[in-house]
Amino acid sequence: MRACVVLAVTLIVACTEVLFPFIWRGKEILWGKTKDSDVISIVEKSRLLVDSAIHRTMERNLRKREILSPVQLLSLSKLPEPTSSAVSRAAEIMETSIRAMRLQQSRHPTDVFSEDLLTVIANVSGCLPHMLPPKCPDSCLAGRYRLITGACNNREHPRWGASHTALARWLPPVYEDGFSQPRGWNPGFLHSGFPLPPVREVTTQVIQAPNEAVTEDDWYSDLLTAWGQYIDHDVAFTPQSSSRATFWGGVDCQLTCENQNPCFPIQLPENTPGARPACLPFYRSSAACGTGEQGSLLGNLSRANPRQQMNGLTSFLDASTVYGSTSAAERQLRNWTSAEGLLRVNARHRDAGRAYLPFTPRPAPPSCAPEPGAPGTARTPCFLAGEGRASEVPSLTALHTLWLREHNRLAAAFKALNAHWSADTAYQEARKVVGALHQIITLRDYVPKILGPEAFEQHVGPYHGYDPTVNPTVSNVFSTAAFRFGHATVHPLVRRLDAHFREHPDLPRLHLRDAFFNPWRLIQEGGLDPLVRGLLASPAKLQVQGQLMNQELTERLFVLPNSSTLDLASINLQRGRDHGLPGLECGPRLGRPPRGGESAQSRPRVFRASSEGSRPGGLCAPPTLLSLSPEVQGVSVHPLRCSPSLRRFWWEHGPVFTDAQRRELRKHSLSRVICDNTGLARVPVDAFRVGKFPEDFESCENVPGLSLDVWRETFPQDECGLPGKVDNGDFVPCEESGRRVLVFSCHHGYQLHGPAQITCTQRGWDSQPPTCKDVDECADPARRPCHPSAHCRNTKGGFRCVCADPYVLGDDGRSCIDSGRLPRASWASIALGALLVGGVAGLSSVAVCWW
Repeated sequence: MRACVVLAVTLIVACTEVLFPFIWRGKEILWGKTKDSDVISIVEKSRLLVDSAIHRTMERNLRKREILSPVQLLSLSKLPEPTSSAVSRAAEIMETSIRAMRLQQSRHPTDVFSEDLLTVIANVSGCLPHMLPPKCPDSCLAGRYRLITGACNNREHPRWGASHTALARWLPPVYEDGFSQPRGWNPGFLHSGFPLPPVREVTTQVIQAPNEAVTEDDWYSDLLTAWGQYIDHDVAFTPQSSSRATFWGGVDCQLTCENQNPCFPIQLPENTPGARPACLPFYRSSAACGTGEQGSLLGNLSRANPRQQMNGLTSFLDASTVYGSTSAAERQLRNWTSAEGLLRVNARHRDAGRAYLPFTPRPAPPSCAPEPGAPGTARTPCFLAGEGRASEVPSLTALHTLWLREHNRLAAAFKALNAHWSADTAYQEARKVVGALHQIITLRDYVPKILGPEAFEQHVGPYHGYDPTVNPTVSNVFSTAAFRFGHATVHPLVRRLDAHFREHPDLPRLHLRDAFFNPWRLIQEGGLDPLVRGLLASPAKLQVQGQLMNQELTERLFVLPNSSTLDLASINLQRGRDHGLPGLECGPRLGRPPRGGESAQSRPRVFRASSEGSRPGGLCAPPTLLSLSPEVQGVSVHPLRCSPSLRRFWWEHGPVFTDAQRRELRKHSLSRVICDNTGLARVPVDAFRVGKFPEDFESCENVPGLSLDVWRETFPQDECGLPGKVDNGDFVPCEESGRRVLVFSCHHGYQLHGPAQITCTQRGWDSQPPTCKDVDECADPARRPCHPSAHCRNTKGGFRCVCADPYVLGDDGRSCIDSGRLPRASWASIALGALLVGGVAGLSSVAVCWW
């Protein structure tokens, strides 16, 4: 008995010594009483955890660079560009840090951390700069040109609608743990009393239809579908996690069927033939900084903040598909040596003298499918555009190419009209016009055909002026669910037509499976014109029940030789669950009518319990609500907030254009853009209405367009003139208080030294123009552009991350990964050693023989 008492006391003392400090430390961290160094230590460990997972992903990509799979194609198309990647990584570090701290405390999981603690975590993880409001410019250009990031559209709320901010929520998200776990994450979890069906089962029983069953639309052309996808890519892009391996354990997401962040695999039915493994890889969307896992936005500590997803693009219809949504993207897209403000074009290929999109430059990995029989690497470069999915399908590539050409046409014409304009003025004015044309074509020509005339008049209507009180941020449910209705209008074939709009003898119809991520087809197979003719004169797929998504999307997505395929419908459903979209019952009210002898209660489980509120919600609507034909007085999607009154830079807003310029813009159309930038001589007046050639086509000579004369400016005759060329920078003129002002800016990678603007006075300019000096991005240790594994080397206008042999740069261009080979120095040592051994052996042999 005495021995038992002694043992008990010993255990109590030991537990007190070992566990009490750990528990107390966890409480201190929770209540904000710990030292910052403790929190920093946890964040640094989380950083190592996230970075190691990202590094493992890049090492696997390096080893598999000669192998291309559908999963890789999808992943590479969803990879964030450098700025988005940095924000995504910071958010993952912050989320992982908070999760690690939560594991150290035993209080109720709904407790929130103190504001001071969250500020420390946000700062050390790198999230804080992306959570604070940006500084808005105060120059006279602030109301003339929108910022490339979309920030400061609303001066009172400068982050509203900006890139790299959280998608808006109209309803609270539904996560299985209340914070971040997707619906369907935990086996056995019930929703409305039912387990969620596997998304693949929803696809096979409700959504997919054979290619042969497709009904074609009598009213609208394939270009209507293409435009919908194109503008979707203008307003929303949710990047996937930067890692392709689990953060806790480093398991490759392509090799596991378990739900481990960021892996959320799509489970396949047990009877799926040849399914090895029994799932399709799926990666969770990147979280926005300061959300999920008990995160909290600064100043909102009344309740825990659930996981929100980030929009990598601006929420505005602003032609970011052409110009990008970040400074880094704009830097790649512009031709900085052009005096006309042009965009870069392809240096290797031309289309009957017209430009193609440029290829993605190094260090971005080649991410598109190769031409059959091409030697060497199994990947080729994709096209570079303002949005990373430009090479996904030929119709999307065609529209991106059209607008690249249109920008360069306008910029060159503006410079010819106004020789005194700087390159930046020509670029910004062309960019502003291209953005306005995107708005006009979408709201005048596209949306009424989608909503129906009555719904358009009721929910959108004419422009009534800018309303600064409403948040214009794209909503999660719109981006992730509602606007995906267009997948049900995708035709399984790519049609290319000859000059007489007949089947092209050398360019037969293609199944979509043969066109995904194949930019070489555009270059090697006839250029842009046959493809545009096919979009204009071929009907879209009609959206009817029983024929929701064709097999090219559900069974043969991104098909490649000797590899598996993906399923877009299942990916859509899984994404809705990942984002925690609230459920929408697809039952008696929205589903198909009961068939003979079938009650609502006896329908297949997938109809009663799918509650996907997300993506199939719109697809399960009655047929009258899914038709795009104008005689149907319903709508094809639920009317959503798309009012232009939310945008300060809307083309009809007073200060943006003059009255004369607005009158000219109203004359322009997508048909005119096609006339000006292709070899087509005849087009339909309405490019979205399918027509027969030649009776429904009009000569391009009779298709109206805007007259650029209203953009002509008279050079002011004053005492000032124009300053000389600014090295590595430029200026744009404007007026302020009746005086001519020049506003200066530097190219990316350079910084202004001197006044940002100078004013013309009676005695000349009130100051000397500023200079642009190179920024040493490597000098600030707190904001290193390269990963610690790489050495940062400053270059003129930029920086370069350098790796020590045998390490090489990863796909992000900023991290070093092991190449798997010996260092060059080792090979030299081996060669020298072999030479030395051989020499000694030879001398020994000679000596023995001589002896």
